[in-house]
Amino acid sequence: MKPIATTEAPRPGLRERKQARVRSMIIAQAMRLFSAQGYDQTTVDEVAEAAEVSRRTLFRMFETKGDIVLAWTKGMTQALTEALESCPRDTHPADAMMHAFISLVPRIAANRQDTYAFVYLIEKTPSLQTVSMQKYRKWEDCLAEGLLKRITERRSRRNAARLMARCGIAIFRTALDEWIRLKGRPALVPLLQKTYALQSSMWKQPDVTGPDIPA
Repeated sequence: MKPIATTEAPRPGLRERKQARVRSMIIAQAMRLFSAQGYDQTTVDEVAEAAEVSRRTLFRMFETKGDIVLAWTKGMTQALTEALESCPRDTHPADAMMHAFISLVPRIAANRQDTYAFVYLIEKTPSLQTVSMQKYRKWEDCLAEGLLKRITERRSRRNAARLMARCGIAIFRTALDEWIRLKGRPALVPLLQKTYALQSSMWKQPDVTGPDIPA
């Protein structure tokens, strides 16, 4: 009898694990510097020094400062995807999506001050707007894919999943806008929950046939 083939990925070697640790250190130190002194004001040499790597090593892993921020956002996308997947299957799709967003908040940074600094950096730095939009497009895709597995009672499941994902991102961004306006003083999670409740109250008992449109 032939042994059963496994699909388990091989464990990364020592070199790969070391590179991953260096990469993570560069991202962490770069985000700290960008949020503390400004993205445009921070030099690559400062990031390399803070991460205790050479300029050559840094450029071997990241071609630009924007690539470092993009790598950080990819980590957030992965965390969002995992949070949605881990939510119990009997949870309403919209509630599961909000659970994913709420679970993401403590993954942004270790404390509220750093979380606010990172959020402000991504949302309000003009030269990072392209990166921010890329992040939200990736979030929309991963949410729509995850929600599609949970929406079973609608004929237009794919459109429903995409619409729900976009609405969820709108809720998240609206909460962030308010949090920034309040300079990060309140906790973000209750503000996110409040924004979700506001959106839900505005769309209660929708007319699925749509409004009457004059001919």
